[in-house]
Amino acid sequence: MEIIENGGLLAAAGFRAGSARAGIKKAEGEPDVALIVADGPASAAGVFTQNRFAAAAVRWNRALLPADDVRAVLVNSGNANACTGERGEADARASAELTARLVGCRPEQVCVASTGIIGHFLPMDKLTAGIRAAHAALAADAAAARRAERAIMTTDTRPKSAAVRHRVAGAPFHVGGMAKGSGMIAPHMATMLAFVTTDAQVAPELLTGLLRDATDLTLNRVTVDGDASTNDTVLALAGGASGVHIGKGGSSREAFAEALHAVLASLARQIAADGEGATRLIEVRVEGAANDDDAETAARAVAESLLFKCAVYGGDPNWGRIVCALGYSGADVRPGQTTVHIGEACVLKEGVPTGVDAAAAMQGKEITVAVSLGPGPGQAAVWTCDLTEAYVRINAHYST
Repeated sequence: MEIIENGGLLAAAGFRAGSARAGIKKAEGEPDVALIVADGPASAAGVFTQNRFAAAAVRWNRALLPADDVRAVLVNSGNANACTGERGEADARASAELTARLVGCRPEQVCVASTGIIGHFLPMDKLTAGIRAAHAALAADAAAARRAERAIMTTDTRPKSAAVRHRVAGAPFHVGGMAKGSGMIAPHMATMLAFVTTDAQVAPELLTGLLRDATDLTLNRVTVDGDASTNDTVLALAGGASGVHIGKGGSSREAFAEALHAVLASLARQIAADGEGATRLIEVRVEGAANDDDAETAARAVAESLLFKCAVYGGDPNWGRIVCALGYSGADVRPGQTTVHIGEACVLKEGVPTGVDAAAAMQGKEITVAVSLGPGPGQAAVWTCDLTEAYVRINAHYST
């Protein structure tokens, strides 16, 4: 498998992207409408937020997917179209209908996604103009992909993309993607949008299973602030332009699963590193647990500890906050078998402090905490970021 440097959504053949400034976002000059169009009917699958107040776009997509004939994905940023009742549902459908007329398909062949402030109606006059402009701007080059990445951003400080090339029996296929996400991020799909394209041939049901598996191990392992949003979505489109068929088993399935995981894992790390106000990316790895679920429970407790996240911001090697979180996590943690590393520094070995100073390991832009709970087979990794004053400033004035 080959990582495509600076690759993104359009690394896969058979797709185009367009973007436009509709004026939905407050930021002057920033695009806020993105359109992804498949050259022909594409297999499509989705994974969605578990929030009970799921936005209109999420409900629209849930009713459509999986499908074998999706032609387009419309995304707007700056307005979540969540908690907007029947009018919100009608607006989501109207945006799909307009997109369908422009693309030349049925509304049910168009997925939609929204992100931004909750509880405000979509400004449909602005969105309508933005959809038309984004369609007029459709292109298949890297510049079009870069513009689309910026169009889906809200409080993000930078765009997020990834792409890989893999082979089945010597024949190449590609998987590419883009994502947004900075705040209100916790496991189980929360305020993040991710869009993946591939030129492999993948049946909708198979694509759904592979997408769920990969999401569980990547995007669902990201936590910034523990909040689960109303909107967020991972969508995957398989257009088949490469001619590479992915079967239900064997080497082709393994190759595609590996490529999909690589793209989503890269996007997950980029999202965690760009948490609102973040200065450091944190990876918490747990091994030796009774099972994978226990390992994830333990890792997530550390990653979501506000005291630990504050310590990372301050460069304070206070590993007591790590073991405290492990202890209350609910996982089967046995102190006498627990070993903790911060970077290369072993600060706790089988429940006994080592006296090693981990201050140097807390100074980098990426901090790794590795925990061994014993001889068990369970393992998991969770990504998060530090907690800073900037996070409070951003979220204290988000709607104003």
